[in-house]
Amino acid sequence: MSVEANPWGWLRASDCDLDEFIALVEQPTDAGDYRFACAIEHGVVVYDSDELRSQIRSGDRRRDVMAELASVLSDGPGIALFRNAFTADVIGAASEVFAAIIADERAGGVARGDHFAKPGANDRVWNALQKHALRSPRTFADYYANDIVALAATAWLGPGYQLTAQVNVVNPGGDAQQPHRDYHLGFLTDEQAERFPAHVHRLSPALTLQGAIAHCDMPVETGPTMYLPHSQKYEAGYLAWRRADFMRCFADHHIQLPLALGDAVFFNPALFHAAGSNVTSNVARMANLLQVSSAFGRAMEDVNRRAMVTALYPVLLDRVRSGDGTATVDDVVAASAEGYAFPGDLDRDQPLDGLAPESDAAVVRRALAERWSPDRLTAVLAP
Repeated sequence: MSVEANPWGWLRASDCDLDEFIALVEQPTDAGDYRFACAIEHGVVVYDSDELRSQIRSGDRRRDVMAELASVLSDGPGIALFRNAFTADVIGAASEVFAAIIADERAGGVARGDHFAKPGANDRVWNALQKHALRSPRTFADYYANDIVALAATAWLGPGYQLTAQVNVVNPGGDAQQPHRDYHLGFLTDEQAERFPAHVHRLSPALTLQGAIAHCDMPVETGPTMYLPHSQKYEAGYLAWRRADFMRCFADHHIQLPLALGDAVFFNPALFHAAGSNVTSNVARMANLLQVSSAFGRAMEDVNRRAMVTALYPVLLDRVRSGDGTATVDDVVAASAEGYAFPGDLDRDQPLDGLAPESDAAVVRRALAERWSPDRLTAVLAP
């Protein structure tokens, strides 16, 4: 690929090389590289949570374990499984809370979108973290007082990380997702992702850790997540996952990990993965999907960008109407409006028509193009 000659260049979807990708995903996972692991299963590094807890009581040993986990997620297969990370009673209590939230939202007629599956195929609880804490503080405290979650998050992101969680229930007969990469660049179209330089493609996975906690036993027939170990190493992967040839490669090479209630999986968000099909007639497969974000993904100052946009919009609208250069107006929008859809209220702005809601900047650009009144823009952007 051309970027190899210039690592500060740009990646293009047309540069994606399937043979290069296959060479990466066919790499074996060597158990000798992971001294704290208890097994290698389907190329995935597996840890016994109780044994790991005994290892990390020492500060020095804890750092050794975290260094190994970081290696698993970056240079290794990109995925680690922690057996018995949660006890059955803690999982059971949290599952009752999640079930009650789902029942309330169903009763309220809330339709749920999904990033990589058909809307309505699953029961999904957006912002389950906050809803759990407000509905049942005691079970929340019991649930997140978990040293395995903290260990994995700190190993990949360091301190100060932020948790979010989305409960996902794949009901009997629920279809598989399409294989994909995840947040951040994984939520962009190919055209959008191509606008980011190559070093941002390398950086994006270091900003987020993906996790999943099993809230029931998940034999393969229930459709536990499919993974493609070592696929996170392919630099152009954010531009490759939609391609038919890469999807076929995923179909040919992916693995599926059966899980037991209380198991936890953590993986690099650049790992190609997809929820499987639930072919059972009686098992609703419940998982709590964790997305852990780096402390560093935030601006230095707390800026009220919507107030800025409200003040600026009449000026920008006058300039557009007078034929002022669109590029200069667009530069003002970029300097003032929120250019990213996240974090957002996914109960309100669900990804029904794509992977992400519309950003404020996109709304302002659309408003200018369609000559909205200032009052209409204010109403659309109102929380």
